[in-house]
Amino acid sequence: MKLMPSKAILTEKQAIVEALAQRLQAAQGGVLVDYKGINVAQDTELRRDLREKGVEYTVVKNTLTRLALDKVGLSGLDDHLNGTTSLATSDSDPLVPIHELTEFSDKMGQLFTIKGVFVDGKVLSDAEVAELAPMPSRDALYSKVLGTMLAPITSLAVVLGQVLEQKGGAPAPAEEAPAAE
Repeated sequence: MKLMPSKAILTEKQAIVEALAQRLQAAQGGVLVDYKGINVAQDTELRRDLREKGVEYTVVKNTLTRLALDKVGLSGLDDHLNGTTSLATSDSDPLVPIHELTEFSDKMGQLFTIKGVFVDGKVLSDAEVAELAPMPSRDALYSKVLGTMLAPITSLAVVLGQVLEQKGGAPAPAEEAPAAE
């Protein structure tokens, strides 16, 4: 005879699925990983690095995660929900968890593997993940673009400063005329 879970346990699990579904819905990107081979020190370091970059990282139960994924329409990840599973999500930059966890996975080898990735509600193929993983974060890209845009202005300011020096410095400020009373 199979025992049914108590109403309190069912309610608790439904709350977990609902919270996980909300997290997945809000996430711009996320990564499912198999963490079975890392030790506590490595896990602590990974969690600290991810937290500093705004990534939420938690160990998840496969069955509850499957229910939450199905609830938000990300059922393409169901096949990856076996064994040990962690979920990393970012609600601000979808590339950060991909980049950070791919880098960590490369460092750890078979001890820490990426199971599946999603960005903006779309499950990515391994080829798409390989293409996105080396890309810098959104903030790094913004900095690069801003630097590129500011370079000509900065160069112009330097040239104008040099011309001004060659001409004998800045012109004296014009004396103000007394205010009419």
